[in-house]
Amino acid sequence: MSGEEEENAAELKIPDEFLKAKCLMNCEVSLILEHKYEQLQQMSEDPMNQVSQVFEKSLQYVKRFSRYKNPDAVRQVREILSRYQLAEFELCVLGNLCPETVEEAINMVPSIKTRGRAHDDEAIEKMLNDLSLIKKFE
Repeated sequence: MSGEEEENAAELKIPDEFLKAKCLMNCEVSLILEHKYEQLQQMSEDPMNQVSQVFEKSLQYVKRFSRYKNPDAVRQVREILSRYQLAEFELCVLGNLCPETVEEAINMVPSIKTRGRAHDDEAIEKMLNDLSLIKKFE
């Protein structure tokens, strides 16, 4: 992206380093932080001694806003969304917010209808149905 072009995430006009960056959904961060928390508990007789307040608050936040709790469900969500050639941040927005309708998905991530690989409403509906099945059986 040229330096003069205005950034616009809705149209995926963002710097290349952000387009190529690996993003994590809240549920993925939750799994990572929970694992680290367990490690810290095992290493110390007083688990709170090893955990900073920022770590604790971060863990509480991602646990609260994670839509998927089961590690297998988390993996399936990423697999399903990856099939649709989404940018990393698009994948994470959809995985975090779990829109229920095509209209909601497009309003949350307008770029899924642009950028040459525009998904038709049927493809978006299928993606949302696949995600809702995971949530239903979790």
